[in-house]
Amino acid sequence: MPTKKPLVVVTRRLPDVVETRMRELFNAELNIDDHPMSREELIAAAGKAEVLVPTVTDKIDASVLSQAGDQLKLIANFGTGVDNIDLETARNRGIIVTNTPGVLTEDTADMTMALILAVPRRLAEGTSFLKNPENKWDGWSPTWMLGHRIFGKRLGIIGMGRIGQAVARRAKAFGLQIHYHNRHKVAAEIEEELEATYWDSLDQMLARMDIVSVNCPHTPATYHLLSARRLKLLKPSAYLVNTARGEVIDENALARMVEEGQIAGAGLDVFENEPAVNPKLLHSNQVVVLPHLASATVEGRVDMGEKVIINIKTFLDGHSPPDRVHQAML
Repeated sequence: MPTKKPLVVVTRRLPDVVETRMRELFNAELNIDDHPMSREELIAAAGKAEVLVPTVTDKIDASVLSQAGDQLKLIANFGTGVDNIDLETARNRGIIVTNTPGVLTEDTADMTMALILAVPRRLAEGTSFLKNPENKWDGWSPTWMLGHRIFGKRLGIIGMGRIGQAVARRAKAFGLQIHYHNRHKVAAEIEEELEATYWDSLDQMLARMDIVSVNCPHTPATYHLLSARRLKLLKPSAYLVNTARGEVIDENALARMVEEGQIAGAGLDVFENEPAVNPKLLHSNQVVVLPHLASATVEGRVDMGEKVIINIKTFLDGHSPPDRVHQAML
């Protein structure tokens, strides 16, 4: 007799190839119209699923998990970050949590480098000017819309994990001097390869950098890591780039600094209260804003889906999933 396929509830639309494979392997309940699930829908999903596949925007907190059915034993998160899941409540209920690490490193590093280039060189501002029919371009001018060179500038990377190192390799090729702050120093051979300078004190690093890139995860320890106090340590000529999580930066404080000219500019792919964005950031020519696009490549999203499937299949076969998340990892 064929075995009964486990019920896998997927909260958002995934690439077709991923959804098709899920339907082949599991009794997969898909979100065909791709609407963001409400809290009530997430509770209903957790109440019936044997495996729940949420995305980083689905808040699987204690109120959702407290109403999960006893049959829910695995949450296979479609995303690298797991700050959307209450890991402690999941552990207390005997629910394993997995994520999809590693597959988005190059895509996120590419986007970080794109913002490092775009903000000082005013790329978005220039594009916006030309596309606005009310503007008249009179041609090249030696003093119009001048930006700043990045070659030779100091880049401070907050979080020197896989993505931070990938950013450093790209930035080094553009002639930037690499500095970093991390919980621990990276291996000596990596420091040597990147010619990277380690700062134990984040405050001291921030005060000396020309560009700062946020590449650390969002955890309780990194919430508002760049607080109003720390943001004021930045030089008025400095630029801030964030492709990690919006909650790492005090967004209101950053918006005030941009408005008052206390920082040269920012490149932001993530925001503290997504999808809401502080209007002061949206209206500033000194800020390049993107709608959370760092991982938005076809290849990256398919790779994520394949990792989700491997984690589910491994778990259902009675083994520990390869990307199991432990609290100590964070």
